[in-house]
Amino acid sequence: MKLGNLTEDAFTRLVRAAFDIAFVLDKDGVIEDVSVRKAELLALGCQSWVGRSWVDTVTSDSHIKVKEMLAASQDDNEGLRWRQVSHAIDKGADVPVQYAVLRLGDGGRFLALGSDMEAIAVLQRRLIETQQSIERDYLRLRHIETKYRILFETGSEAVLLVDGLSFRVLDANSSAQVFVKDSNKKLIGRDITDCFEPAYRDEIQSLLRMAHATGRVETCCARFVGASGDCTVSASVFRQESGPHFLLRLLPHGLVAKPTSAANQELLFSEAMEHSPDGFVLTDRAGVIKSANAEMMTMLGVTAMSQLHGQPLENWLVRGGVDWGVLLTNLRAQTVVKDFSTELRVMAGSTIAVEISALTLNTDQAYYAFYIRDVELARVKETPVVGGMVNSVAELSKLVGRMPMRDIVGETVDMIEKMCIQSALEMTRNNRASAAEMLGLSRQSLYVKLRRFEMVSDMEVSSIH
Repeated sequence: MKLGNLTEDAFTRLVRAAFDIAFVLDKDGVIEDVSVRKAELLALGCQSWVGRSWVDTVTSDSHIKVKEMLAASQDDNEGLRWRQVSHAIDKGADVPVQYAVLRLGDGGRFLALGSDMEAIAVLQRRLIETQQSIERDYLRLRHIETKYRILFETGSEAVLLVDGLSFRVLDANSSAQVFVKDSNKKLIGRDITDCFEPAYRDEIQSLLRMAHATGRVETCCARFVGASGDCTVSASVFRQESGPHFLLRLLPHGLVAKPTSAANQELLFSEAMEHSPDGFVLTDRAGVIKSANAEMMTMLGVTAMSQLHGQPLENWLVRGGVDWGVLLTNLRAQTVVKDFSTELRVMAGSTIAVEISALTLNTDQAYYAFYIRDVELARVKETPVVGGMVNSVAELSKLVGRMPMRDIVGETVDMIEKMCIQSALEMTRNNRASAAEMLGLSRQSLYVKLRRFEMVSDMEVSSIH
């Protein structure tokens, strides 16, 4: 490419237009001049690099890369080689920049050309978070599938799973294969109507249409192909992503499935709580655990109920007695607590974010019921990749141009501190000692902040000194 004789000014403008950052180095790697095109890189304090060694402006893990680039640029036969290095910011994440180094003539000077890689780094972080989220969801689905398969195969009733569109058998449990004498599993994939004697096929089709239309459990009498007697077929419909599906239960003739009675409703309710996707814990009024469901045990990483039974619930709360005191106070005052945000400490030593709802049971013996939902995944998804509070930035945007950026940042910090203190006081029902512990402050520091935000009188502040 023939560019003619470029002047120094034209060359500088060309470099500035093509690269986000560029600087001239002497033979020892000391920066002599800096040019920055991208405003975001000004946070690095590039203008103060003049007179400093390039190595001193990057993170320790990038030192070797800088030295290798400077050494490689001495060789004219060495091709242009791009390397990514990171610059450190005092209060923020490292800034990745991709550099290439060129030798400028025979005077021993070098030109470093850089492109900001922050956008790619953001995408990489999002990719990693997405992959971790997918892995967690995959493990949850594996656990759910395992539970489904155990319940499906160990049931005493013959059960068939039928596609609602093609009417083909998708799955059959062991009891169904024994019931229809299908040891070779030829039943799966067949049209469900072909599995019954011709005289009963219209009845089966009518049964499925009725169940699909009403959404209720429908029953009829039919005979399987090759069977010696009739059976009662019970059909119910449910939906999955691929469309409607039918659950067919086969009972020997005369053993019709009985509707749920009031006597076994408690058993069904207990079964539902045991297999709930949210954690459930039952404690006495002192907070000692009496029972917990499978999801709660999985959440805490315990393998046996004996590891929980008789243990105080507050032992599993990260803030221990502070959180338990807040829960207990609200339960005594209102009998119900909804969506109390806190963290649990699991057996492995790590913590998970949860929301706790609780209620006081009006029984002969005094018990509290706690419903605990894992919100760790939701918190990861909602955490913004780039620092900052979107809502606060929107609210404070009107201050831009009317006051310096440093003062705007100060306003934001003050607003966040005040909101945290207000939330802590509300959660502890204005118990300032508990609020201070929850916020990680001394009681005196909390009163100083309360006074600064005009949330307490001077007399109350002086009373603690």
